[in-house]
Amino acid sequence: MSSAAARLLSGLFTASAPTKTAASNTVITKSGKFQTMVSKFKTSSESEDFRSRYDIYLNTVLRLAKFRRFSMIEEILQHQKNFKDITDEPYTSRLIALYGKAGMFENARKLYDEMPDLNCPRTVYSFNALLSACIDSGKFDKIEGILKDLPDELRLTLDVVSYNIIIKGYYKMRALDSAAAVLDRMIKEGVNPNLITFNTLLNGFYSNDRFADGERIWGKMEEMNVVPNVRSYNAKLYGLAFEKRMKEAVELIEEMKSKEIEPDLYSYRGLIRAFVEDENLEEAKWWYCDIMKKGCVLDKITLEKLLGFVCEKGDFCSAYEICVENLKKCRFDEALLQVVADGLIKDSKVEDAEKLMQLSKRKIKVISLSSQYDIDNYE
Repeated sequence: MSSAAARLLSGLFTASAPTKTAASNTVITKSGKFQTMVSKFKTSSESEDFRSRYDIYLNTVLRLAKFRRFSMIEEILQHQKNFKDITDEPYTSRLIALYGKAGMFENARKLYDEMPDLNCPRTVYSFNALLSACIDSGKFDKIEGILKDLPDELRLTLDVVSYNIIIKGYYKMRALDSAAAVLDRMIKEGVNPNLITFNTLLNGFYSNDRFADGERIWGKMEEMNVVPNVRSYNAKLYGLAFEKRMKEAVELIEEMKSKEIEPDLYSYRGLIRAFVEDENLEEAKWWYCDIMKKGCVLDKITLEKLLGFVCEKGDFCSAYEICVENLKKCRFDEALLQVVADGLIKDSKVEDAEKLMQLSKRKIKVISLSSQYDIDNYE
């Protein structure tokens, strides 16, 4: 391989600079488009069938929130007060939850406080919606106040959903000891924790380098005859991987299978990442091949982590295979593809490097490989 050929493919995957377009051609009047969408939404709300479609409401609210059109969110949700459904607690609770999804906790609390004036009852159901809105809005500092005042004021008894939401809030705050204390409290209050309760706690402890605490929660789960599912095992798998206890991690996969709990994509993803961290090339490749045989599709982060590791170990043949098997489903980082291409060139696999370029479908200018021996003096 001549040095010219190597230079030829150097920078193979460098993206060309984006074409500048006149500003007058790129100006879009988003406000007008969003206002039209809001108007159509309010008109559609006249339909009872439309008002039952939570997915449409959620997608619309999330889209408006993405572009920070909070006044428009307020407009469409306030409009719902025109319908008799507003006296239905599940319906109004849904609106409270939507405010939370948009990060508008103050609006959610205002609607909750207005429920009596709207002839809408308030039970633990709507209280749980308010708790969720608080957590979804990231207003963790408000949780204590809500728990301190409202249940007694409204004579509400918290249920398992209430406790699970509170635990989720502490989990998001990384206040894991407080989350575990909630578990103890709910048991003391005679509320039996469920699988959601335990899985939230297991995820928290195992993923934050607190394996012993995770095992304690696992023991409590078994003690209370709550049967673990694939999510429970995945949390433990990540904990074992974090501690590089790979033999036990593989054994856990086998235990899942023996209990007819089929490992899912997250199980295998955790295992592959763990073997990469452990720098065990053969095991990482073996589990990757096992996943491919099962028809699973790995996420981009895991694939790039594996691909980078394989390249680091100089196994460009395997790196090429990973690329070929996944390029249609994953758009790899161009710099990483360039590393693969450079490695293939170094191993005198120029045709594979060219095929990699073609499969990646990058819109770049590349001098034909057929003329590589005529450009020794190319600059």
